[in-house]
Amino acid sequence: MYAVIATGGKQYRVSEGDVIRIETLPAEESEEITFDKVLLVADGDDVNIGAPYVEGGKVSAIVNGHGRGKKIEIIKFKRRKHHRKQMGHRQNFTEVKITGISV
Repeated sequence: MYAVIATGGKQYRVSEGDVIRIETLPAEESEEITFDKVLLVADGDDVNIGAPYVEGGKVSAIVNGHGRGKKIEIIKFKRRKHHRKQMGHRQNFTEVKITGISV
């Protein structure tokens, strides 16, 4: 059984027991959260597709922790112009473990 949820402007395909990194949520560590924006729930050949969300669909998860991702280097360079710009970015994330999917 798996589901497709929407959170943080992105969509994730999750199943029970998965650990995923999503956009930062205002939740404490080891707190239980539920995702109401369930786009699809599939159990074998039985597929429920929402319009836009599945009626009564919920995915529950437990927050494992918060962190920051790997650093991304951004370099802009123009040859022979004495122009070089260098920046870096680290995206914040929340790591959650999926505990249940219900329709």
